Amino acid sequence: MLEFQPKLMELARKAEERIRPVFDEIDARAFVNQKKVLEAFREERVSTECFNFTTGYGYNDMGREVLDRIFARVFEAEEAFVRHSVLSGTHALTVGLFGLLRPGDTMLAVTGTPYDTLKSVIGIKGEKGNGSLADFGIRYEEIELTEESRPDLSAIAERLKKEDVKMVYMQKSPGYSTRRPLNNDSVRQVVELVRGIGSRAFVVVDNCYAEFCEEHEPCYYGADLCIGSLIKNPGGGMAECGGYLAGTKEAVELCAQRYSCPGIGLEIGATLGQTKNIYKGLFYAPHTVAQALKTAVFAAALWEEMGYDVIPGSLEVRADIVQQILLRSGDKVQAFCKGLQSASPVDSHVLPIPWDMPGYQDPVIMAAGAFTQGSSIELSADAPMRDPFTVYMQGGLTYESGRLGILAAAAEVLNLEK
Repeated sequence: MLEFQPKLMELARKAEERIRPVFDEIDARAFVNQKKVLEAFREERVSTECFNFTTGYGYNDMGREVLDRIFARVFEAEEAFVRHSVLSGTHALTVGLFGLLRPGDTMLAVTGTPYDTLKSVIGIKGEKGNGSLADFGIRYEEIELTEESRPDLSAIAERLKKEDVKMVYMQKSPGYSTRRPLNNDSVRQVVELVRGIGSRAFVVVDNCYAEFCEEHEPCYYGADLCIGSLIKNPGGGMAECGGYLAGTKEAVELCAQRYSCPGIGLEIGATLGQTKNIYKGLFYAPHTVAQALKTAVFAAALWEEMGYDVIPGSLEVRADIVQQILLRSGDKVQAFCKGLQSASPVDSHVLPIPWDMPGYQDPVIMAAGAFTQGSSIELSADAPMRDPFTVYMQGGLTYESGRLGILAAAAEVLNLEK
């Protein structure tokens, strides 16, 4: 039974009282984004024929082609493509990097070191000869964010004086750092800087965990490419796999040649019955993301009441769905994940333990009783087992279920503190 001690429920009551105005703001933003999605469906005249099952080459798949145009509209881009055969967010990013970069180019990351799984793709970690960007003679450099978690515009401008930079790369979510997420105002500033000094570099944004958290997406502010996973925000909890790339016509078409093969691009690709869930997921996404945001805000407020440091704070404006809770203890991280897992609809009986996951620098523990394996829009939490022992929580298909999961995690940590 999910029963919680009175002390914890009183803390939860106080937390919710403080954050009610934040919930109102989240609901208002969700309405704006839902309107945008609905208008895209109407403008592209979605019909039941769009859900047809195609096999083989998938020539003239109307559902696939309409879906691409809808994603372009929703992400405020010139073109886009979305495919169930994109394996993960890292795979989508890999398509983008290899699509735009050529031997001799430099990739400049302006939000510090990217997420762990991308290090092997770039070639800053792992064995040589595995097909990384470095193996193809593509150079990599990075510029750290300022102490305020903003791009260091002066350092970026200085580096762009050399014309070898082909890509300016930004990651909106913090990854396994303890920085704040990057908002679209920062994206706008970087785009304006790059364009203002006459650089022809592509501006690329890892948009994972950030879709529908603000009223616009990075392409609205001039990003050449934004990239994400369907088992995060834009899949709305319905898409069972896949990813998307959206941006300028030039950037998307270059990536399309890398996604399939040169000369074919987006002309083929059977949808194998996956299209309807992707349509439904995108339609649900603004509301589902709002539920995840409310869950994150509640988590921040509750753990603040419990005396812990959290990033972002409960009253801060959100740019992604990730909530960092600095537990500062490996035992507390495992207790948190145990509690969250116990309140999941799937595999609630399973005990999460740290393990050496492929692509990660340290042992990682993950709690995720999800209907779709690895689905971050469903309630989940993960943490690298290293200082400062911060748990990264995200998702929540409904606020009610998310709230229960957070309470269960808190109960386990409180039991450990006795």
